[in-house]
Amino acid sequence: MASLPLCRSPSSLVPSWPHRPIPASFNPKNPSSPVAAHVSVQDTPPQPQDPAPPSDSSPNGTKPSSNTTRFLWVNPNSPRAADVARARAGSGRRARLSSAAAALGACEPAEAAVEAALEAAFPEPPSEQDAVIVLNTAAAARPETALLALRWFLGNAKVRKKVILYNVVLNLLRKKRHWSETEALWAEMLRDGVQPDNATFSTVISCARACGLHSKAVEWFDKMPEFGCSPDMLTYSAVIDAYGRAGNSEAALRLYDRARAEKWQLDPVICSTVIKVHSISGNFDGALNVFEEMKATGVKPNLVVYNTMLDAMGRALRPWVVKTIHREMVDQQVQPSRATYCCLLHAYTRARYGEDAMAVYRLMKDEAMDIDVMLYNMLLSMCADIGYVDEAEEIFRDMKASMDACSKPDSWSYSSMVTLYSSTANVLGAEGILNEMVEAGFKPNIFVLTSLIRCYGKVGRTDDVVKSFGMLQDLCIIPDDRFCGCLLSVAANTPVEELGKVISCIETSNAQLGAVVKLLVDRSSSPESFREAASELLGCSRGVVKMPYCNCLMDLCVNLNQMEKACALLDAAQQLSIYANIQTRTQTQWSLHLRGLSVGAALTTLHVWMNDLYTSLQTGNEGLPPLLGIHTGQGKNTYSDRGLAAMFEAHLKELDAPFHEAPDKAGWFLTTSVAAKHWLETKAASELVTV
Repeated sequence: MASLPLCRSPSSLVPSWPHRPIPASFNPKNPSSPVAAHVSVQDTPPQPQDPAPPSDSSPNGTKPSSNTTRFLWVNPNSPRAADVARARAGSGRRARLSSAAAALGACEPAEAAVEAALEAAFPEPPSEQDAVIVLNTAAAARPETALLALRWFLGNAKVRKKVILYNVVLNLLRKKRHWSETEALWAEMLRDGVQPDNATFSTVISCARACGLHSKAVEWFDKMPEFGCSPDMLTYSAVIDAYGRAGNSEAALRLYDRARAEKWQLDPVICSTVIKVHSISGNFDGALNVFEEMKATGVKPNLVVYNTMLDAMGRALRPWVVKTIHREMVDQQVQPSRATYCCLLHAYTRARYGEDAMAVYRLMKDEAMDIDVMLYNMLLSMCADIGYVDEAEEIFRDMKASMDACSKPDSWSYSSMVTLYSSTANVLGAEGILNEMVEAGFKPNIFVLTSLIRCYGKVGRTDDVVKSFGMLQDLCIIPDDRFCGCLLSVAANTPVEELGKVISCIETSNAQLGAVVKLLVDRSSSPESFREAASELLGCSRGVVKMPYCNCLMDLCVNLNQMEKACALLDAAQQLSIYANIQTRTQTQWSLHLRGLSVGAALTTLHVWMNDLYTSLQTGNEGLPPLLGIHTGQGKNTYSDRGLAAMFEAHLKELDAPFHEAPDKAGWFLTTSVAAKHWLETKAASELVTV
């Protein structure tokens, strides 16, 4: 092929270049063009063969094909020639590496198969970068081939830093949470004489965390100085979290304090980790301080930080702080995730913020977010506790209508609905849910039967109480303390003529409790013998049921007009510190605190307090302070459909007592010493309380 003359003018080149000009319709940027352009950077342009005939048609009368190959020649001395060459070489390299990765991913995880696939893909030694790309691409799909491929590349590739390839495979093992293989590869790495770097330690520590081996993460962090490595911010964050999850919150916070003292650049990752450590250890004020401190130093909270704070404040039962943080999050235009709404639901349902919880729930429904049965059950439990009947029925309908198996009602869902209907004495609703539960294949548990018995007791259906107790025995369920407390609560509100039926159930469930109830009912037994038996019972009972037992027993005493036994039981309970700080005294006010007590326990305590006041006036040893107060609290009472404040207001009017509800202190009834003294002097001690 004749060479072109160099350094000629453009006009001198025209006669010696016989190829045809490219048609105007050719557009190399249009991939759909029917013309195939061959780009060449050789020294001379390609020479055409025999020129095409000038006629518009072929000899057989047909039009020539439009799929004509065209050549685009680029001057090799032009700067553009290097770019074109690199583009062609890069495209070929990518295709070769993609083919190698596909072959490696498809082969069996055996040494011979991996070696054959890589030798076929790389007839010449691959570069370090080629090895990294293939390992990342192929081993991600078939991680079991990673170690075999790594060994082949270490022996055949042009590797400058072996630690890079080791780090790639360690990262793959981290993603798959293969801790034993990670430790084995570390040992192999050291035998090979490869020095680990910061990335190696950071990857291994993160793998230990992902596998739940927090003590291992700390152990590897302590090894870093031996190999001359200094932790970076990501490593510190991982180790702070590992310390916290391993239960060593002090070490985690020491690292954080070191970061602050050495003025490291804090980031949201570290702050989020420290907030989580504080939350796990129960130091919620510390979590809030870190959150405020990070904002003061200019670190902008991200979604993870906000979610961590919402979770921490929900655990702390501080729903008002949760609302503030969520409002700030919205103001900062941080887009909430599903985790955000889950944290909000956790916080609001635990604190019984009904309106806020339902607002979040409906927002999640509108956004078509996944709501699993655990979240549904939290909502139902809240509704049962605060009496949200309509809302609970809406949630329960949504659960049954859900197409997701993870959202269908379970035994806890049915239990919450029975509890809800029981609290409102809706017998038909409770029985209907029980029937649905059995039809759905769930057996009634002790919680369902406890609620059902409480419901029957509220409406006075004693025979159904006994029948439900029989179901407990048929299902071979062992009564627990709470179930016995429920029977005791039913007994306190059962007519005398049917009381024996309930006492029989109590005695079957708990013989010692049944004996105490029999002593209470028996008018021939002395208050002292009853006190001794009750003290022995309460002394061996679990702490969580001691006050409910006392409350129900005193309700039964009051209903049976056994005030002496009620006072004896109150004295025994105070000796055992079951009722603490019922009475408080200052120079300006004496107070009686009745919040949390049942009606019978509150009336008994009032009776004793009034007698104490009367005795003080009679002896003259101690004068009354300027103010006397009774604190009943506000809202619904656990042991009565009416609030304790409403019950006491009516009772104080019956006694003509000078206590009046304080306008500026909800749940308080106050009087002056002058009015109380006049009232006490006009009443005999035995007439102070009418039961």
